[in-house]
Amino acid sequence: MNQFGMQFRLSIFGESHGNGIGMIIDGCPAGIMITTTDFEADLARRRSGAPGTTARAEKDQVAILSGICNDKTTGAPIALLFQNSDTNSSDYSRFITIPRPGHADFVAQKKWNGNNDNQGGGHFSGRLTLGLVAAGVIAKRIIQPVAITARVIEAGGEKEIDAAIARAKANNDSIGGIVECCATHLPIGIGEPFFNSIESVISHLAFSIPAVKAIEFGSGFSAAKMTGSTHNDAIIAADGTTATNHAGGINGGISNGNDIVFRIAVKPTSSTPAVQKTFNFETNQVEELKVEGRHDLCIALRIPPILEAITAIALADLWLSRK
Repeated sequence: MNQFGMQFRLSIFGESHGNGIGMIIDGCPAGIMITTTDFEADLARRRSGAPGTTARAEKDQVAILSGICNDKTTGAPIALLFQNSDTNSSDYSRFITIPRPGHADFVAQKKWNGNNDNQGGGHFSGRLTLGLVAAGVIAKRIIQPVAITARVIEAGGEKEIDAAIARAKANNDSIGGIVECCATHLPIGIGEPFFNSIESVISHLAFSIPAVKAIEFGSGFSAAKMTGSTHNDAIIAADGTTATNHAGGINGGISNGNDIVFRIAVKPTSSTPAVQKTFNFETNQVEELKVEGRHDLCIALRIPPILEAITAIALADLWLSRK
């Protein structure tokens, strides 16, 4: 389904090359100051244009349809809409019979008996993350003074991001990356044990971002190589401050007052310019496929504002549930 949340509830809709995409937000407290200008900074960070990103140029201007009056949230559902304008659907027509390896083309056709919209990836497109970023702008207001920052720390297995992008262009193939996120000033006590732990809720939303394949909190997978006495974070102050942060700011699924730190692994873009092999359902033969059109060479470059947004959404939902 296309809904998320217990108190801060989201419903996402639209397709990559449809008339538009949008987000409906329910459960937002009344009285929060929000204008269309407030969305611009995060939407601009997500927008394409930098080396290694798609040439598709959308304006990404938000239209507020309901739930905000006189620049304040009203307590009613908030409806946000983004129009699509720069589309070229002809690039996608052949993927109905010759699905792209690694993409949702094949499984979507099987799940919906060929009735799905495959243009631009349809409802599976990374373009729908625009709605997540917009919802994140509002969520960040709810959880103030919590500050959330994310950055690409690795691309194509390298720390030098620009060099990795240049090499990907030269190799004519897409690359993945690792994005790290940190939330500061979160009070102790946010989150619940088991099913609604901070890790559970953030992970749920993180995997709603297309191309995310793994997540780790704090020391993550390296914790398996450590001893307990090394991995345990010694408490050194009455406010819960710890000498290290291997736990990533979370104990028992609950915030412990230290920074929430986690990383996600983003796979290489499925629509790579490199020639691949796939099955042609018309000829019943395995054939070579060269994907044409406009695609990100490294989608990880555009993930940081999306990751910040889903973190804010997860924390806002837990925050409001606690209240």
